[in-house]
Amino acid sequence: MTGEHAIDPRIPPTGPGCADCDAAGGWWFHLRRCAQCGHVGCCDSSPGQHATAHYRATGHPVVRSYEPGEDWFWNYATDALHESGHELAPPLSHPADQPSPGPAGRVPEDWARALHR
Repeated sequence: MTGEHAIDPRIPPTGPGCADCDAAGGWWFHLRRCAQCGHVGCCDSSPGQHATAHYRATGHPVVRSYEPGEDWFWNYATDALHESGHELAPPLSHPADQPSPGPAGRVPEDWARALHR
């Protein structure tokens, strides 16, 4: 699926939500976790599209879904979906009580209009 440095299964995620959205007071639709450094970013449907921005800034090509019950990986370098992959350090998703979109209290009422399609 990847080069030898694209996944580091020992690195935990950076937190329960998109680090960049949290820093800016924004919100996300779904979350992705960098399999190399643990950075949690928001998906391409989210207003910030921070997971893709992280790939472009760092060259870290592989993300894993950070949604409860999902264990697929995406490789930005090859545009390939992988139904499964390496087991990563826990936690494997954002907290189950955290809504999607999230986080609670920062999602606008008309959030669906802001999604990228």
